[in-house]
Amino acid sequence: MKTALIHHPIYEKHDTGPGHPETPKRYTAVMDVLRKDEKFWSSLVEITPEKASKGLIQAAHTPQHYKRVEGAFAHGQDRLDADTTISMKSFEAGLYAAGGAIAGVDAVMQGTADNAFVVVRPPGHHATSEHAMGFCLFNNVAVAARYAQNNYKEIDRVAIIDWDVHHGNGTQGIFYDDPTVHFFSMHQYPWYPGSGSRGETGFGRGLGSTMNVPVKANTSAEEQKRMFESALEDISKNFKPDLIMISAGFDAHLTDPLGQLKLEDKDFASMTTTLKNWASEVCSGRVVSCLEGGYNLETLGKTVKSHISALAAA
Repeated sequence: MKTALIHHPIYEKHDTGPGHPETPKRYTAVMDVLRKDEKFWSSLVEITPEKASKGLIQAAHTPQHYKRVEGAFAHGQDRLDADTTISMKSFEAGLYAAGGAIAGVDAVMQGTADNAFVVVRPPGHHATSEHAMGFCLFNNVAVAARYAQNNYKEIDRVAIIDWDVHHGNGTQGIFYDDPTVHFFSMHQYPWYPGSGSRGETGFGRGLGSTMNVPVKANTSAEEQKRMFESALEDISKNFKPDLIMISAGFDAHLTDPLGQLKLEDKDFASMTTTLKNWASEVCSGRVVSCLEGGYNLETLGKTVKSHISALAAA
């Protein structure tokens, strides 16, 4: 399997300030581990993304949201909400972050690679159509899903799989009434941001196109994987995606300071393989994975490597 690795030095320039968990060191921690293994590094297809245009961003966000984020930098603001701090390069990084997810779509759709991983900052899954939130400026996966649907005739239905320890409330909200995008989130509950109960299943035409699997703190890894696989089995009975996207948060890791779940590297690799197998059955193996959370700098790089290794395995 050819796996694209999408990265850009601007991702390191999004400075969140001292003590913030979503630090530029997350990017370097991942890149350092990947580059250290020369054979593994050389097997990846490196791609440098371009900025997402305003029009592409606004396919998932309101014009007011785009203006608000852009204007924050012009007016010297240092945060967009209580958790989402910004610096001079953050707006540019946000455009390249969404652009990275788009580059992943292009890579798999144009045959450059079979699947793709984006080492992206800032993350995206808490960003709603109208607001930045929870470290996130723009919703990278949502922007890329809309881009795929609008630019490739082969893509009608998209599955977004979110295994971050926090519920992907922004992604859920953007697609809540859309039957063409199935959003699945497995997350610690109750936990930030407070949403993601089993009763949240979609609205209007999108009723049934959202599935949440809330997981109690300290649930065993084996039980959590069982819940994951059971949910995917249920989804696959009624929804056949043309593209699978992953909001790949690694803060459900046993060692993560912002979560209380117990997954380890082998578990993320196993879930990746499960999704790859589904993709092989229904959508020619098309998988685009984007980094979300993951805040233990000592373990994050190795965990991401295990995920990419599973993507790249034959």
